[in-house]
Amino acid sequence: MSGTDLKNKTLITEGPAIILCEPQLGQNIGMVARAMANFGLAELRLVNPRDGWPSEYATKAAAGAIHVIEAAKVFETVEEAVADLSFVLATTARPRDMIKVVRGPEEAAIDLRRRFVGGQQTGLLFGRERWGLNNDEIALADEIVTFPVNPAFASLNIAQAVLLMSYEWLKTADRNLSIESFPVDERPVADRKHLVALMDHLENALDKAGYFFPPARRDRMAQTVRNIFVHMKLKDQEIQTLRGVVASLEGRRKDRGGNQNDE
Repeated sequence: MSGTDLKNKTLITEGPAIILCEPQLGQNIGMVARAMANFGLAELRLVNPRDGWPSEYATKAAAGAIHVIEAAKVFETVEEAVADLSFVLATTARPRDMIKVVRGPEEAAIDLRRRFVGGQQTGLLFGRERWGLNNDEIALADEIVTFPVNPAFASLNIAQAVLLMSYEWLKTADRNLSIESFPVDERPVADRKHLVALMDHLENALDKAGYFFPPARRDRMAQTVRNIFVHMKLKDQEIQTLRGVVASLEGRRKDRGGNQNDE
């Protein structure tokens, strides 16, 4: 294909955000950007990249996917990276012991496409090169996507994992979404930042109330509580109501004169 033909092609830049949690090497980030560009994805979010940002190594490894590299955004935490999203998929090599739907890549991509067409802001969360995502990070996701790999050799590097999901995403462009089996709730789900604020508020209240006992089980119990709220697909008004419920249980309410009463 000639250079003129390439210039006449429309660059596809759409779809879910790709979120890399604490990526280590600039080269890996660059290869992720290249994989994204090959299949029409363009929004790259980096959570606390080990070697800083920007990276000349990432630019070189991107092999021309400069539009992805230059538009990449950096965040300090996963919570900040998913704050404006209403639906998040966490990728993992194996299902976790959590209350979450687990999908394969093709089914997950179809669901993402339907949400994209419906106007939802979505994201795919990928873990560290060496050991993936921890349970607290996975707890922030709505669902889990796992890859059908050789059980005796289930080692995908970050660029391969992104490539696989990006490929499945582009395949859905011509799908007849009206015949797919799982509907998307038409009511807008609250952005993740509001849900995280509710969960932080509730967790703090439960700490003060002594709910997390024994202390050795505190983290696991907190993850279970967070998973329940993520699974509920709460709307903005529902979150506001629950924030009020927690505040009331904390003993903070207003008297009839409008003054706050802290008990």
